[in-house]
Amino acid sequence: MGKFLSFVLCAVLLSATSTLALPTPLDGTVVVSNSSRTASGSATMSAIPASETVALASDDPNYVMWNTTATSDSSLQPVRVEGTSSNTMYLQPMRGTLGTTILGQQNMALQAQNPDIIAPPTTDSGVIPGGNIKWPMTLSPMRLQTGGWARQQNINQMPIATSMAGVDMRLEAGAIRELHWHKTAEWAYVLSGNMQVTSVDQDGRNYLGNVGPGDLWYFPSGIPHSLQATNEDPNGVEFLLVFDNGDFSDYSTFQLTDWLAHTPKEVIAKNFGTSLSAWDQLPGEELYIFPGNSPSPGAHVVEDPYGQVLNPFTFKMSNMTTTPLAGGSVKIVDSRTFPAATAIAVAEVTVEPGGMRELHWHPTEDEWTYYLSGTARSSSCLRFDLTLFVYAGDVGFVPATYGHYVENIGNDTLKFLEIFNTDIFQDVSLAQWLALIPPQLVQAHLQISNETIAGFNKTKQVVVGPN
Repeated sequence: MGKFLSFVLCAVLLSATSTLALPTPLDGTVVVSNSSRTASGSATMSAIPASETVALASDDPNYVMWNTTATSDSSLQPVRVEGTSSNTMYLQPMRGTLGTTILGQQNMALQAQNPDIIAPPTTDSGVIPGGNIKWPMTLSPMRLQTGGWARQQNINQMPIATSMAGVDMRLEAGAIRELHWHKTAEWAYVLSGNMQVTSVDQDGRNYLGNVGPGDLWYFPSGIPHSLQATNEDPNGVEFLLVFDNGDFSDYSTFQLTDWLAHTPKEVIAKNFGTSLSAWDQLPGEELYIFPGNSPSPGAHVVEDPYGQVLNPFTFKMSNMTTTPLAGGSVKIVDSRTFPAATAIAVAEVTVEPGGMRELHWHPTEDEWTYYLSGTARSSSCLRFDLTLFVYAGDVGFVPATYGHYVENIGNDTLKFLEIFNTDIFQDVSLAQWLALIPPQLVQAHLQISNETIAGFNKTKQVVVGPN
């Protein structure tokens, strides 16, 4: 009898479920049972919509809560400079019903610059493994020298940035960054002014080149070189150096003067075939940066019995044709256009106000970013998501495969460098990927219409304009 009652109960339950209406599938077909019979008698199953599996994403656009770099956005909280009783900044960890005010000590200047840290969008999740992904060069200690200065970022400032490090260096007109070499490759971008570089490779072939704003140079690891500002600009030169190892320090390179200061003069005289007295004025320690007479921009390379290097160590990126885009522009330089640069590639990107470097990722290499002008909101995501404000002079870092974007949230053109430890620039566009796969796959994941999917661009946008 018990078995019979169990059979009856199961039959009733099965009958009931066969008449329950399921949610409408994405293609609009109405299915009234979890299985149905075709004319041939075979059974078909209807997939459960994604909305039945997880909750729908919030409709909250997660706008920036305040922005000191842009005006005329009614969605932002009021921001006023602190100073009087009526000039108090509303810079508090509050977003909608979440959070509350800070009762303890506050650094209003830092809070004003970091709205997405103080009041993060609800889409942020957890902490990026490996530490912070932003570093303002302003916070790097200066090394002051007669004739210039240097400051750097490496794993001491951003432990996550193990693949690359950077140095910001300034030379007065005529000043010299002394003859040196290092274990890492050196890539450079001229920020302002003009300079002359020299080098000799392992086969005795020499090189001399002149570069100006927006131009590049590259020296392979172990190749000795010099850097000197010309007087074409009376203010001298400032440039950005990038090295293909995050542990690099510019303060521990192999310096000509340091080596000879620690070598017996008898050995030096024997090596060069000179008298001991020829070295009476040898510096007793490294020079690093020191004043000098400006070289002639028209100087010629020293005659060399072995000839000159096969691939020039400088590249006139400033003369490249810019690729215009819907919301900005881009220039890409890698070993295909700059053959000597076998370990570092770059994209120089501009984004107009309201535009955005599209959602994308880099399949194999980390991105070391340097912001040249403007203000941006940037986010990186791989299970964990972090949104940050970045400004001119900031360094950013995005690990390989992390999805990210860079949005211009200021009133001025945003310009930045995407730099990679690779010979060929590569990126994957989210929009292009979704446009080039069967639309029903996209529909099943995102529950958007065919009309929306049809509008996705099948070519990389790189930079998109305001929506």
